[in-house]
Amino acid sequence: MKNLKDKMYKGLAVATMAAMPAVALADDANLLETIKTEISGLKAGVLAIGAVVVGISIAFALVRIGKRGADSVG
Repeated sequence: MKNLKDKMYKGLAVATMAAMPAVALADDANLLETIKTEISGLKAGVLAIGAVVVGISIAFALVRIGKRGADSVG
């Protein structure tokens, strides 16, 4: 039963991937606009992840500096 289920999921994935370009190219007028929208959304996501990483890095650096200061006092 599991083998049949796996084959069904793989077949569905292949059918979906085959149909997606046809749907995307069906409306040529909006294709460029769609690409621009998706890329701008991707840029926003990447910038958000970058901001989180930078914030975490700054927090770790501040903790490290605080520990050094506390060790030098005591």
